[in-house]
Amino acid sequence: MYIATVPNRNSPPAILLREGYRQDGKCKSKTLANLSHLPPERIEALRKALRGDFDGFSGQGVCDRIFGVLFVLLQLAIRLGIVRAVGKGRMAQLLLFLVVARVGHRGSRLSAVRWAKEHAVPEVLGVQDFDENDLYQALDYALDNQERIENQLYREYVKKKGSAPALVLYDVTSAYLEGEHNELGEYGYNRDGKRGKKQIVVGLLAGADGEPLAVKVFRGNTTDVQTVSEQIDTVKKRFGISDLVFVGDRGMVKTAGKQALGHAGLKYITALTDPQVRKLIKGGVIQIELFDDTVCEVQWQSKRLILRRNARVADKENRRRQDKLAKLADKVQGRNAYVQTHARALPESGLNRLVSWVKRHKLSGFVQLILEGDQLRIEADQDAMADDALLDGCYVLETDVAQDKLDTDAVDGRYRDLAFVERDFRSMKTAFLEVRPLFVRTEEHTRGAVFVAMLGLKLLREMQSKLSAHFGTTDQDPYAVTVEDALVALGRLCFERLEIEGKSVLRLPGPDARQSEILQALQVSYPSDRIREVLAVAKR
Repeated sequence: MYIATVPNRNSPPAILLREGYRQDGKCKSKTLANLSHLPPERIEALRKALRGDFDGFSGQGVCDRIFGVLFVLLQLAIRLGIVRAVGKGRMAQLLLFLVVARVGHRGSRLSAVRWAKEHAVPEVLGVQDFDENDLYQALDYALDNQERIENQLYREYVKKKGSAPALVLYDVTSAYLEGEHNELGEYGYNRDGKRGKKQIVVGLLAGADGEPLAVKVFRGNTTDVQTVSEQIDTVKKRFGISDLVFVGDRGMVKTAGKQALGHAGLKYITALTDPQVRKLIKGGVIQIELFDDTVCEVQWQSKRLILRRNARVADKENRRRQDKLAKLADKVQGRNAYVQTHARALPESGLNRLVSWVKRHKLSGFVQLILEGDQLRIEADQDAMADDALLDGCYVLETDVAQDKLDTDAVDGRYRDLAFVERDFRSMKTAFLEVRPLFVRTEEHTRGAVFVAMLGLKLLREMQSKLSAHFGTTDQDPYAVTVEDALVALGRLCFERLEIEGKSVLRLPGPDARQSEILQALQVSYPSDRIREVLAVAKR
């Protein structure tokens, strides 16, 4: 018996189950059944059974390695152009593994090797038999090819958007190090709050929508301003953008940075620091009454100043200040009660500790601790407190972009888009990709590890975008599907190993309802002819 596909003129082909026989020395056939109404996968399974593919099957299938996580991440990497950009060859395959492992696993290179043993890496990515030393070589490959890969991905980004970006976002963060021997590690302004640890500085360049375009690693004692000039070179020389607006956070685009941007023919949008704003108020350039929920613009010299007060942020800062005062009052009350109930307690007991607490929480500008006898008393200067709260929720933007290029609201909106980059930094450092703390030592491995994290960030953003569009966000719906939820569900999608005529054959079961919905949300097509797909991939 066999299955025949018979053309049917203007109708779909007929799928027929037929049997061959001989009559009067001639080969003939007869139709036993019409299978056209059956699903394609069932017809294919019957065709394989008639062909004898399942002869010798013994026993029940055994659960094998995880397929779903790597398969989905690979499809996303293909869609984003990452697979094409990293190139071909073993090192490119290992780099691709590091990128998908950064999203699917995180952790060190050694732990990634252990993780790979639980996943279908040879079948999905086509690479096998590697150890942590091979992965360190892949980091070297990543650094050697970083500019080429970033340039290729930038071209993909421009192709998707239809034109080169007229605005880029830039922000800087730091990542602390474990150990003392990292070649880029230095002591500097530590944004992680890890005192006594060396760090590196990371600058991330992104499009107006927050899409990562390029990443650069600097020594740990590099200031924010010093990183700007190198990013100008990236924008102008590598990406070939000549007319562009550079958006940087407050304190980053200072005098030297503005001059460098001006010499390069680029415009900027940045925010002024609190002392700068107070100086402008004191000089009469702006008035506190101008700050409101509605943006306001003031011309100053050759610059435009954009003013706004965010009422929600102002309320949040006021409540935070009041919470600190209430906590200080509790601490003082507890200290006074302790002194009263312990006869041998010194009157100065706890005073220095509480004074340090006041300084650390930035209350010393309007709070004093007075020792009267053996009791402490809090004295708050209400005028100084009002002055401290003067700029709650207020910010001032400075730009040299002409009004006809970006109006007042557009300037304000583009600066607030920096939240995209700040969110991505949180993802890279702690929330998901966990680039910190770094455990690598050489400059090459450090730069390579951060670049891998940036490529992983592109995958993460794609997953978050598709899942949010389909399921909603966690802010709106507590039952929305997060990236972690999706990876857990896909982690249940495993190969099944069958024994057929003494040979092991991998079979891929279909996804369940939950997995199917996640695949639909991510717009990833699952292999329809599952046995054939698995065997074809495994032979590569």
